[in-house]
Amino acid sequence: MGFAAESGTKVGYFRRLALWILISCLAVQSGDGFYLPGSYPHRYPTGGALPVKVNSLTSIDTEMPFSYYSLPFCRPAEGIKDSAENLGELLMGDRIENSPYRFKMFTNESDVFLCRTDPLSAQDFRLLKKRIDEMYQANLILENLPAIRYAKKDDYVLRWTGYPVGILVADAYYVFNHLKFTVLVHKYEETNVARVMGTGDAAEAIPTVDKAGSGSPGWMVVGFEVVPCSFRHDAESVKTLKMYDKYPAKIQCDPKTVAMRVKENQPIVFTYEVAFVESDIKWPSRWDAYLKMEGAKVHWFSILNSLMVIAFLAGIVLVILLRTVRRDLTRYEELDKEAQAQMNEELSGWKLVVGDVFRAPSHPLLLCVLVGDGVQILGMAIVTILFAALGFMSPASRGTLITGMLFFFLVLGIAAGYVAVRMWKTIKTGDHSGWISVSWRVACFFPGIAFLILTTLNFLLWGSHSTGAIPISLFVILLLLWFCISVPLTLVGGFLGAKAPHIEYPVRTNQIPREIPPQRYPPWLLVLGAGTLPFGTLFIELFFIMSSIWMGRVYYVFGFLFIVMILLVVVCAEVSLVLTYMHLCVEDWKWWWKSFFSSGSVAIYIFLYSVNYLVFDLKNLRGPISASLYLGYSLLMVIAIMLATGTIGFISSFGFVHYLFSSVKLD
Repeated sequence: MGFAAESGTKVGYFRRLALWILISCLAVQSGDGFYLPGSYPHRYPTGGALPVKVNSLTSIDTEMPFSYYSLPFCRPAEGIKDSAENLGELLMGDRIENSPYRFKMFTNESDVFLCRTDPLSAQDFRLLKKRIDEMYQANLILENLPAIRYAKKDDYVLRWTGYPVGILVADAYYVFNHLKFTVLVHKYEETNVARVMGTGDAAEAIPTVDKAGSGSPGWMVVGFEVVPCSFRHDAESVKTLKMYDKYPAKIQCDPKTVAMRVKENQPIVFTYEVAFVESDIKWPSRWDAYLKMEGAKVHWFSILNSLMVIAFLAGIVLVILLRTVRRDLTRYEELDKEAQAQMNEELSGWKLVVGDVFRAPSHPLLLCVLVGDGVQILGMAIVTILFAALGFMSPASRGTLITGMLFFFLVLGIAAGYVAVRMWKTIKTGDHSGWISVSWRVACFFPGIAFLILTTLNFLLWGSHSTGAIPISLFVILLLLWFCISVPLTLVGGFLGAKAPHIEYPVRTNQIPREIPPQRYPPWLLVLGAGTLPFGTLFIELFFIMSSIWMGRVYYVFGFLFIVMILLVVVCAEVSLVLTYMHLCVEDWKWWWKSFFSSGSVAIYIFLYSVNYLVFDLKNLRGPISASLYLGYSLLMVIAIMLATGTIGFISSFGFVHYLFSSVKLD
């Protein structure tokens, strides 16, 4: 976190941490929202410089971001400079750069001349028309707030981040060359912490931009709105004007009309105006406008309804299962040994596979690798969503969610190696030979698949000159993180797993495997059907997640997502457990892989839902490259979900089978 970086000692770190926690608690108690960890309120004096930044051009029609300055826009006089970017921002395709727009705090300006471009070349003209056809949006950032645009449709007010580059009207292309900005500001108010302490810590609570003027009143930016207009300028009258000069005529910004037509070999004049409005919005609540979703009531009630229904069904399944198993165990234990032997001869069911239930599965190495990677992915998801729900990965800190996921995935390599090797040692009944090979495979299996998919998609993005393409330098960094952190930690986990005692089976395994009787229904049919119930727990939330990823919306209901995640874990465990019990009851002792895929089959339904979303919700997605990107990222997501949910099912079934047969006493 930023305030920790300023501290040179552990004492200073914990002191600042305690201070920020106290500030957060006071903000929540006062009803003013909450401070997002990792973001800071900045106080600007009247007339203080407010730099505006630009981000990549984005479109929901192509899902390929491009550099803002790839189009003939005005460039800053000091040259284009990249802002500090973290790993997550680069992976998301964000390219934040400086812009020529300059504001002065609480100083209204109108008819500000920005620049007159060179006459559009044929290449620039074609590119600009193409970006307008593909509905690209320009994204501006002020004080870490994206420019937000409001559009009224019927009785609804739609919120969009950014503004369209241009518009096509009657076979003519028009560019939005005049921007009307509204900056919402809130007067600086000294925090309760600063008044109580009266020390230098108050300066750490609210960092200032200009400490020399700290005694004068200041303002904090709490909103950033933009209205794009297409205004026909007189290109000849601005030849002698310099950047930020006054435009010679009054500019009337009417967003309902367009006038600046794009033509080849003609320049484009860009202007802007800015108005500052004092707002009652407090700084901790300034992101509320971005986090509000249309149809929020439908979202909340749908999630709650899904949670209640699934919890009710899961409870019924759990009660039935516990009563059935307990009744079988009670009947079995009440009989003497002779009666038990007779019962084994006369009755069918799970009692008859006691000598085969712990027989090693086919391809045990692959199963251990999948379970190890599943533990790593599941742990990463739970920890990341938990931190996001607590506010430590807010949208105010761009890229922190992706960075956090990558960090937790790397660290949890130690858990993946431990679980995989210990399971391998258990299957081998205490023999840990080959644990290094198991650890290496765990460290390389899923990351290798992810690397292969991302590399393939990256070639498509490179060919399109998109900023979404991962730079070569970042590829090198990812490889170093993989082989210098993830692989060693996985090997350490494997070493600990090899040293840990294996799980002893409660019953002996016969030398000759028992023949499995013919089944009434194919086993794979039950396995595929088992994934419907876990899918029912998350398909509503999945819609909102997909919309945030592919429709440019902000997703921030991580509290609900964490509840759904926990419920998904419970349902996957119960579904796999029930299916394992059903297979054992029909004397099918090959439960290992079935328990993994019974809950892991939810990934099939998620992939089908992704295809359905592509066909019916992303109808405007243009070109095979965009569709390939969508399907490639969806495939990566589906594989990760299959490994995580399959691991839940296998571990729960293994524990259930171990408990079930440890209750049976045999000679």
